[in-house]
Amino acid sequence: MFCLHHVLVQKNKGWVKMLNLTALMLEKVGIIVIVAYLLSQMKSFRHIIQAKHNTNERILLILLFGAFGIISNYTGVEVHYNSINRATWLSELEHESALANTRVMGVVIGGLLGGPIVGVGAGLVAGVHRYTLGGFTAFSCGISTILAGIIAGYFGQKRKQMGKQITAGFAVMIGMIMESVQMLLILVMAKPIEQAWSLVQFISFPMIFGSGLGTLLFMFIIKAIKRDKELTRANQTNQAFLIADQTLPYFRQGLNINSCREIAEIMLKLTDADAVSITDDHQVLAHVGAASDHHIPKSKPETGLTKKVLEGGRISIARSKKEILCVYKSCPLEAAIVLPLKVKNKIVGTLKMYYTEPEKLDKVQQELAEGLANLFSTQLELAEAERQTKLLKDAEIKALQAQIHPHFLFNSINTISALCRTDADKARKLLLELSSFFRGNLQGARQMLLPLENELANVRAYLSLEQTRFPNKYIVDFQIEQGLEKVLIPPFTLQPLVENAIHYGFPRSKSEGRITIRIFSENNQLQIIVEDNGKGIPEERIQVLGKQTVISKKGNGTAIFNINERLKGIYNGKACLTLKSKVDHGTTVTISIPLDNKGVVDQSV
Repeated sequence: MFCLHHVLVQKNKGWVKMLNLTALMLEKVGIIVIVAYLLSQMKSFRHIIQAKHNTNERILLILLFGAFGIISNYTGVEVHYNSINRATWLSELEHESALANTRVMGVVIGGLLGGPIVGVGAGLVAGVHRYTLGGFTAFSCGISTILAGIIAGYFGQKRKQMGKQITAGFAVMIGMIMESVQMLLILVMAKPIEQAWSLVQFISFPMIFGSGLGTLLFMFIIKAIKRDKELTRANQTNQAFLIADQTLPYFRQGLNINSCREIAEIMLKLTDADAVSITDDHQVLAHVGAASDHHIPKSKPETGLTKKVLEGGRISIARSKKEILCVYKSCPLEAAIVLPLKVKNKIVGTLKMYYTEPEKLDKVQQELAEGLANLFSTQLELAEAERQTKLLKDAEIKALQAQIHPHFLFNSINTISALCRTDADKARKLLLELSSFFRGNLQGARQMLLPLENELANVRAYLSLEQTRFPNKYIVDFQIEQGLEKVLIPPFTLQPLVENAIHYGFPRSKSEGRITIRIFSENNQLQIIVEDNGKGIPEERIQVLGKQTVISKKGNGTAIFNINERLKGIYNGKACLTLKSKVDHGTTVTISIPLDNKGVVDQSV
């Protein structure tokens, strides 16, 4: 009975000691995590925590994570015959003592982030230092530390090659496995075996648990660094969208060597790309940045990736030098996104953003590139439209085109860029709406009549952008008679009326405004009615609207005048526009168009 009681007491003492050791290990983990957190606030540390590194950065990583191992050695817990030495700084161990610490944790993280070279280097630094401290497990612990660096580096590199990220869960799993391997090596190498077995029983749980928790916290810090970097890039997206404004004058010149070089220079300055290139459908027009020695203007595209995009018309992304298919083996470009530039759905060239490190081509850069390609395609179509307008005979069309204010484009771009930080999916949808809106305007500039459904699509695209900028300011009610979708009407008939209702009807209204769009047939006439409950128009102003241009704070009041004049010219006086309004009660604009179009004057261009 006494023997049983003695055994139970000894077991309880053993558990208490193990719990004490676990608590001490967590304390040591805290030291390493605090050091890591403090370092994470340094810009230089954030810079070297990247997925790919040059030789100098690898050396810095080896020294950094090796230093974590050395700190772990010095601040470890000395274990002597299952008793704990609470010394705070260890410079030497007794021959029969062992060391419980978090040395393997830093080596494993270094290997996962920096690859085999960093893993081996950090393992050697920490492992050799552990060996010099002595103790009966010195050799086995030194070997296990080096082995941990090799294995972590190998698996980290393999995971990256597979295109997967080093997640916190993956890092914790590798760290705990490496601690388990260390326990196994102690059993195999340390002598005497009885003492080694007793030690492993005592320290295995505290070290494996402490290493796992420490790795988890360390990886959270690393992820926070990378997340902060992505947020910083998202915040810079607004500045990048200035590209649209700054490049517009050059796109008006068309795709040529001089204009494309200016465009590429602007993009290189405002994005994280290491090189920017623009081609037409058969040659390089501009290439600035890395690899300029062999990506030369006036030459044929050097990469098979560009040829693939020109032929297929689809966005292509490469995350390795092999995928880029550059004929120059020494080309420093290792990642790229190539996007088609289109005019009227015809591929006229490509926009290419290159990176010397694949990790730079992240989701933020990809979405930015896709958005810029859409904007550039729109700008090219705008440039083509400007050239076409010189041939248009319809003066009213020209006047209406001049009324498409650049402020709408810039305001829309600012709205989209702000959404990139909070709702990337919605930003992408709005970018497509913006592209759709301007394509609708371009289509209208080249046609005297177009289907009603096209005009409605243009209105809806416009409203999507406006309602995002001013949510809950007004609601729009569409009441469209079925079967009228294919009826031909003059372009820019409905959208300017809706725009007027928005900007002039509810300038500072605190209550929710309402705009009703009714389209129906009556007495062989197409009736288009745009009604709002806004502030209304004074009687004296109604007398001149539609009869002449009217000066206003937001424009020159040409919209209604141009619509009215074009209706008269196109339908030979058989179509009309009427306007009714009452101050503080709203405005109603009605357009009547003959459904048979027999009165249409031939104005083909």
